[in-house]
Amino acid sequence: MGPKIVVTGATGNVGTALLRRLALTTDRHVVGIARRAPTAAGEPYRHADWVSCDLGDPDEAARLTAVLDGADAVVHLAWAIHPRRDDPPMWRTNVAGTRHLLRAVARAGVPKLVVASSAAAYSPAPRWSRVSEGWDRGGIDGSAYSRGKVWLERRLDEFTRQHPDITVTRLRPCAILQHDAAGEFARWLLGRLVPGRWVGRPWLPLPLWPHLRAQIVHADDVAAAAVAALDRDVEGAFNLAAEPVLHAADIATAVGGYRLPVPKTIMAVGSSLAWRTGLHPLHPGWLELLDKASLVDTTRARNELDWVPAHDAMETVTALASGLREHAGTSSAALAPEPTAPLWRRWTSASWGRPSHQPQG
Repeated sequence: MGPKIVVTGATGNVGTALLRRLALTTDRHVVGIARRAPTAAGEPYRHADWVSCDLGDPDEAARLTAVLDGADAVVHLAWAIHPRRDDPPMWRTNVAGTRHLLRAVARAGVPKLVVASSAAAYSPAPRWSRVSEGWDRGGIDGSAYSRGKVWLERRLDEFTRQHPDITVTRLRPCAILQHDAAGEFARWLLGRLVPGRWVGRPWLPLPLWPHLRAQIVHADDVAAAAVAALDRDVEGAFNLAAEPVLHAADIATAVGGYRLPVPKTIMAVGSSLAWRTGLHPLHPGWLELLDKASLVDTTRARNELDWVPAHDAMETVTALASGLREHAGTSSAALAPEPTAPLWRRWTSASWGRPSHQPQG
């Protein structure tokens, strides 16, 4: 067998794309780690050996170190982004899980570590300027996801000082989308009240505030950057984003339907009420992140990783919208397709009167 590559969070959005990319060659031994291992026969999961492991469980520490023994590289993608109320606490997966993984990497003597951080770790910048990898990593108040990535960056700073012999590469992508992640995004963005087949219908409004701007990148392109980081002797951080930067009108065009201009403050109030009452899963902290996230410059990734996105931002949003309408997904629990239940059953099973997902503020 060739180099042993261990991937945490290998059943998720980026993990699935990475397995597809690694499957293009047969000279690697890929080991996938996930809390819920997928059906091994399904694509692209059949191309990896699987270990069912909860990174946040301290009792798994010895087994995790054993799994990493002999690994040539670890790609750390495991991160709870928008967990449901009955999922493990977000801090347990993200903070405890990352601590356990980094400890196992050091104990097993893994020489290379590639970590999925995020552009969300950056402090807000002037609205239309782009920041490089040296920009301040103070995060965005009001976004739990951003604060989590700030913590991750600081922990990686400490890890690299303690283990200078381990090459650590950080990927800092913007919002990551793909067609096959539609099931996951349906649960995050639509909830039980809005079936995916409604997306893009002329009568379904798409509320967006006037000055919204967003960077998008396809999961396959993030996977390509991860493989480039594995294959090259590079370390440090790399911003990842596709062109162009999207405005509210661009997003409405890519998704379909009609755009309903709503001031961001009104959207935040409405989102908070809908989240608290269980009407909608999206916490207003995500709106805060989308509004204040810095735009990133990707020059370093293009120069040092030879990274050129194969998908533009409009194409990527359109693909996700198509996936939502088509009930797209994979055989992994994380990306499972949205259930095709009658509308009355969807509504009666909604989380009425209480939030369906953990807070993100």
